[in-house]
Amino acid sequence: MKNNFDINNLVRENVKQLKPYSSARDEFEDFDTANMIFLDANENPFENGVNRYPDPQQMSVKGILAKQKNVKTNQILLGNGSDEVLDLLFRAFCEPKTDNVITLPPTYGMYGVLANINAVENKEVLLSEDFQPQIEKIMEAVDENTKIIFLCSPNNPSGNSFSDENVAYLLKSFSGLVVIDEAYIDFSKKESWINELDEYPNLVITQTLSKAYGLAGIRLGICYAAAEVISVLNKIKPPYNVNELTQKRALDRLDNSDKIKLEIESIIAQREELLKALLDINFAKKIYPTEANFILIKVDDANKRYDELIAKGIVIRNRTTQPLCDNCLRLTVGTEIENKKLIAALQSLNA
Repeated sequence: MKNNFDINNLVRENVKQLKPYSSARDEFEDFDTANMIFLDANENPFENGVNRYPDPQQMSVKGILAKQKNVKTNQILLGNGSDEVLDLLFRAFCEPKTDNVITLPPTYGMYGVLANINAVENKEVLLSEDFQPQIEKIMEAVDENTKIIFLCSPNNPSGNSFSDENVAYLLKSFSGLVVIDEAYIDFSKKESWINELDEYPNLVITQTLSKAYGLAGIRLGICYAAAEVISVLNKIKPPYNVNELTQKRALDRLDNSDKIKLEIESIIAQREELLKALLDINFAKKIYPTEANFILIKVDDANKRYDELIAKGIVIRNRTTQPLCDNCLRLTVGTEIENKKLIAALQSLNA
């Protein structure tokens, strides 16, 4: 099956005609700037580490990510969290009040929020009872104005990954963008879809340093896609959207891969311990399989159990209002000490 993907059919007309803002630093990106005197950007000249504008293309961070992920730097876009990356996708490819996207609830809520902000119709196609995409229903929902299908794998809040066959079918069958949100991929045994970037020109992958890398506070989201897709996003991104402190902290963390690996292994080990302990909680009616750093469980009364845990000083996420998640709670995997306190609190409610 040959996909007839053509990026020119997706980009908004005003974005096609847009002349992007050229920042002071963009104009000298091909020069050796080490010994240059900068009197161009109206900055404070007194050096304090952050008196100059940051690299607008974040090339140092992109360089290490490109090496680690085996992609080219022109296949990477960085944003102020994944939310900015997702918003840029809407703004570049979806015409307000005309186009639509498809999301698969239960899933990450910001897809729908961003659709509303950008005046783009959000067509919701529920996942199956085992939280897998319903391919036929998705393709039935596609029309000539459908620009993006959003997949979250491993999925939030269910924790499971989508089958490779389902994802591949959508990539081959849909002529728009297929965005795979891999925020939790580091906790999964599955390979990232980054390895398939050269195979599918309509594949877009978002990742983050907020989860496995432990940098939620610096807000750094990552987009991997074909160079032509990244080029469009670069046209509309703010010139200095990733600040200097974020870039430096990201570089320090990315350079410490051994520590990150140990932390991921610890989280996965603690996840397995939690799964075992939950089997003895009598009001836990179902424990869903997970490849993320959280566990979704169905309980007898989610609102009641949530309030009881809050009273014991433990904050979890009540997902009972989400489709297919009636009476479900989402438990993030914490440290060994935190997890033991959670289990002790759940056990105290057993009676």
